[in-house]
Amino acid sequence: MKGRAFAKVNLSLRVRAPRSDGMHPIWSLAQSVDWADEMSLEMAEGGDEFVLRGADLAADQDNLAWRAVAAMRTGIGPSVRLELDKSIAVAAGLGGGSADAAIGLALGAEMFGRSPEAAVAAAAELGADVAFCLAGGTAILEGVGDEVTRLMSADDFAIAIVVPPFELATPSVYRRWDELGGPTGPEIEAKQLPGSLRDHAPLGNDLQPAAVDLVPELGDWISDAASAWGQPVAMSGSGPSLFSVFGSAGEAKDAIEIVRGARSSVAVLPTAVGWEVDLGSSLPPAPWGVD
Repeated sequence: MKGRAFAKVNLSLRVRAPRSDGMHPIWSLAQSVDWADEMSLEMAEGGDEFVLRGADLAADQDNLAWRAVAAMRTGIGPSVRLELDKSIAVAAGLGGGSADAAIGLALGAEMFGRSPEAAVAAAAELGADVAFCLAGGTAILEGVGDEVTRLMSADDFAIAIVVPPFELATPSVYRRWDELGGPTGPEIEAKQLPGSLRDHAPLGNDLQPAAVDLVPELGDWISDAASAWGQPVAMSGSGPSLFSVFGSAGEAKDAIEIVRGARSSVAVLPTAVGWEVDLGSSLPPAPWGVD
């Protein structure tokens, strides 16, 4: 069995003061895009195997993809071989690990005869973003990102994404946001957005000032990209991925070719789901976890 897991872009991310448990409530306009990791899952003999390519990550039981598959296995279960080919930039604010968990839940549910409801329940234990990645498309995220309200899928824009050549740790960015007193990020007004996004304007990422304070070089990347593209540039998630919205895939592709030195640069389109599996699955397709 094979499937693809799609990246997530936080088109807007508003952050509130931490709760008593230290978690920060958020409001986010999130969008799945067609930058995908690929995964395959099959029965194996002689013990479990996990093969990971394309990223300097440990292929072990702590990986979210493996944990997702394991969550769908009942009892001891048969041995499996999991192969994950990473394309989505890691530690970049694009939800790649959560996307891998979502497709791992879907493939694991298929292999072990579990229901979508069981996968949705397991998602809550794996991480806040996994619920969105199971649903995918265009959605409002609330709570700590685990409360998902799907919207009509957006399809009137493309996105240029550049990932600067450094990483940002999510806990560090939130901690700096607290230390700075909870700043508000720069805003993008309705007139600068495609029609499908204007009702949600102004868009902005409240973590952006904290990320720039942690790594001042990020501010240079934002300024340079905005100057090159002639329009606002925003950060996704806790960064450092930067993006801007364009009217067509061609415009987005031209945009990423201007910016040099990024560790990843892609032009992407919105997708209506967060994952997909090859034909032949007996399970219902995405979205899961929403009415």
